[in-house]
Amino acid sequence: MEVLLSRLSCRALLPVAAAALLLTGCAAFRSYDLELQGTLEHARSGNVEAALRRIESQNRGAEPDLLYYLERGMLERLARRYEESQKSWTAAASRVELRSALLEAKSLLANTSSYVISDKLRTYEAPDYEKVMLLTFMALNHLAMDDYDKARVAIRQTHELEATIAERRARQLAEVEEEAAKRGARTSFKELNGYPVQTIDNPEVQALRNSYQSALSHYLAGFVYEALGEASLAAPGYRLANELQPGVALLEEALRGLDERIASPADGTTDVLFLVAAGTAPALRSQHFSLFVPVQGGVVFVPVSFPVMAQNTWTPLPSALTVGDGAPLSLAPLTSIDLMARRQLLDDMPAIMLRATVRATTSAVLQYQAQRADNRGGGAAFAAMLGLGAALLATADDRTWRTLPSQISVARARLPAGVHRVAIDTPQGRRSARVEVSGRYAVIDFWLLGSELYGRARRESEREKAK
Repeated sequence: MEVLLSRLSCRALLPVAAAALLLTGCAAFRSYDLELQGTLEHARSGNVEAALRRIESQNRGAEPDLLYYLERGMLERLARRYEESQKSWTAAASRVELRSALLEAKSLLANTSSYVISDKLRTYEAPDYEKVMLLTFMALNHLAMDDYDKARVAIRQTHELEATIAERRARQLAEVEEEAAKRGARTSFKELNGYPVQTIDNPEVQALRNSYQSALSHYLAGFVYEALGEASLAAPGYRLANELQPGVALLEEALRGLDERIASPADGTTDVLFLVAAGTAPALRSQHFSLFVPVQGGVVFVPVSFPVMAQNTWTPLPSALTVGDGAPLSLAPLTSIDLMARRQLLDDMPAIMLRATVRATTSAVLQYQAQRADNRGGGAAFAAMLGLGAALLATADDRTWRTLPSQISVARARLPAGVHRVAIDTPQGRRSARVEVSGRYAVIDFWLLGSELYGRARRESEREKAK
């Protein structure tokens, strides 16, 4: 830390701190988690239109950003407005590509001013798992519109994105380690007294290969390639899904019978992949901690905030899916976006800790200078600016794509073409819907959200259930 202090000039820090204050507006004091709670409550109660109106009202007068398009696209999807959802997500994808290009052209840790400004004021860059899930859900939109060719394009983009992320992740890790060593800064969040380490560093999170590859994306890739008759591309998708989620019988069966299924003649039945999502992605919360920073032989107490992943509160997964009067089909848990989000935060904490440590050191130096100036007289204005700066940096970045589901399970069955009644057993009771399938392959996705069952089907009325 003394190395870090020796590199900081108070004369250089003051203009940076003043500029940071001018850039804030109200953004530093917003809580994205609180803003989204009302939207999610509307969705949980089945009022998607009210959720959409709330998103619009909160964004009124502001330039639409990446999160606006991500959230809006998912709500439009819940309303089964797939074309509108795709337009929103296309706008989101273009912003992700632009941010990725900027990051490629510029070092992630380019200058001191980027540290002084709160993370909350940085342009939102979607975490890696959100980028992959965006393309995966865009593929699901195409499948909902029965366009397998466009779904194939989104699947291919997912593969390319994962390769890019892997390369960039390795480079960022090396850059953070180098910068921390150069500045003498901390990168281990486990040094924070009171940080709930177990929320992001536990066996389930550590079992993930990384934060962005999911069995869902790769199993879906295998299914789409299989539906298009491309066995050589379907096999790697199924194989990687098996590696990411080992020991799941449904995944193993998909790979085992691939060639036979593609070669078999049409028999009037449809190979149906059921996806059942549940809950919503976990919230990020800003939590206060304390850092003690050595300055000129003394120690300055600096309050800091870090993002903390909310405790897991998702609804227990649905246990089975039944079609008509048939035997229940087991729903195999395929992907936990909740765990992916936690792994992302775990991987990001060294860089977050580095930036926070630099900001805390900057604040400590400014406090020290304010105290000296006040002792000589005339330091009141500087102290006031410092107090405003402390308020600015008082909260951590809590932005995240909240309308993503928490968990996704799958089942697969061969059904006669036509209309079928589907029932899903949940801890809150049975949820039913009617679906229509045709062709050789079909993807039917549902989402259990609160008391509602969303998806490519309409929920049955009590009269229809009685039939």
